[in-house]
Amino acid sequence: MNTSDSGPDISIDQLDDADAGELLTLQRAAFVSEAQIYGSADMPPLTQTLEQLRAELRENDAWGARAGGRLVGAIRFRVDGGTLLIGRISVAPDQQGEGIGRMLLESAEQRSGAAEAELFTGSLSEANIRLYQSCGYAVSERVPDGDGTEQVFMRKPLRT
Repeated sequence: MNTSDSGPDISIDQLDDADAGELLTLQRAAFVSEAQIYGSADMPPLTQTLEQLRAELRENDAWGARAGGRLVGAIRFRVDGGTLLIGRISVAPDQQGEGIGRMLLESAEQRSGAAEAELFTGSLSEANIRLYQSCGYAVSERVPDGDGTEQVFMRKPLRT
């Protein structure tokens, strides 16, 4: 999949163990802004080790968006029954707001064959919630985290 709306072409391809180091670097850079919103760097995307990430890549699909060879975005997901469970979406800080997250979501949805998709984000992550809503996701559940925030679960029907 290539696009050329603005800037360099973006290609979306499957990631594997060989991409783990670059993916971990991207993930950490992408989630610094989330840590600032929540006032803590103690969150799995920032504390995950390279070995943990490699194990996750063996158990889930992972696709990356590249611009000129540089990994600028990534998404991890798996299908459970008829539900596409979307994991971490990471976009390089200098590329956020350029449509890469939307492209990654659409790519995972199309490739999955699932009837519906589910993802979650934190209640303070307003930009994420707006993005997901603009992509057709609706809040399905809010789970308190015990610190005044909530995990916001969102679902989207993919096929009828």
